[in-house]
Amino acid sequence: MARDPVLAVLGYLKDHHLVLTTAESCTAGCMVALLAAFPGTGEVLESGYVVYSPSAKKRLLGVSAETIERYGLTSEPVAWEMALGALKDSDANVVIATTGLAGPDPASGVLPGTLCFAWAFAGEPTALFTRTQRFFGERAQVMHDGAVYGLTRLIHYHERWLRGERA
Repeated sequence: MARDPVLAVLGYLKDHHLVLTTAESCTAGCMVALLAAFPGTGEVLESGYVVYSPSAKKRLLGVSAETIERYGLTSEPVAWEMALGALKDSDANVVIATTGLAGPDPASGVLPGTLCFAWAFAGEPTALFTRTQRFFGERAQVMHDGAVYGLTRLIHYHERWLRGERA
């Protein structure tokens, strides 16, 4: 039987002395919930922000109104600013941010299942990676799959950061 991918992420965080904070919109805390299902999560999880509304993104994470207006809520620039805000406001050294549209209906020209991600790593210099991905299925499935994707891609982007690659 294959190892649970979230458990693998938990082990990776521990092995690399990473402390995670999440900034979740469309995944609504699913990343934190997936990690917290395993013992030992407290060693690597600092906090999780659930910032569903535009005002919460602005107030809690410092996302600018200009960025939201220019790019829309489902955008990599918004995910980028969410990640930077969470990194600045926490004791974590890695952040995963998600924003998007879980569905079931399109909104503002965005197709359901479109999620934007940002992974930020503290250091000199701070590194940020962004990606947009589309998921399919019912709303709960999109949220779950997006959360698993965000967590498991952390390993990929951390390895790139360790090699000195930047977004």
